[in-house]
Amino acid sequence: MQIANTPRLQLSLLTLNDGALLFELDQDERVMHFLNGGIKTTQKQVDTVMLPRLAQYLNPEKGWGLWKVQALDCAENDKYQLSGQYLGWILVRPMHFFTQPEPQNIELGWRFKYACWGKGYATEAANAVMQAMSTLDEVTHISAVAVEDNLASIAIMKKLGMQFQYKRLHRDPLGDTEAVFYQKAV
Repeated sequence: MQIANTPRLQLSLLTLNDGALLFELDQDERVMHFLNGGIKTTQKQVDTVMLPRLAQYLNPEKGWGLWKVQALDCAENDKYQLSGQYLGWILVRPMHFFTQPEPQNIELGWRFKYACWGKGYATEAANAVMQAMSTLDEVTHISAVAVEDNLASIAIMKKLGMQFQYKRLHRDPLGDTEAVFYQKAV
């Protein structure tokens, strides 16, 4: 699967050789705040936890994986001094992948560098990914999950047209989290 560039962004699937990009992104306490209280990810965690998890759901043909978001060279990105830079990623995998996978219900997630927060990059990238995933016959819903205090991520969900579904424990082998669930039928 390919995802077309947006006016400001290029999207491509991260590979299992892109651990340095995952590490780089997770070195800002602000980026990690709603994920684990602001603790930076170590290179060992990238190598022994993040990349093996990515390997379990990475499927380029279906578009599952982490979509690398890179700022294109353009005036808008130049204004923020971001042209050509790696900004973050968009997660795509079946909802509840590690507990009870729902291949028709695709989970979107995002993590972006602090320098591009509040500038619409996450919404622009997530929308491009959502539009591409919506064209697949087997996909009936697009969903997202966040802790209730992560108002910025919830705002992105709403901008993508997702509606609040419920608040409950989000189960994951790495640890369960109380979260809000949003969804959109496609």
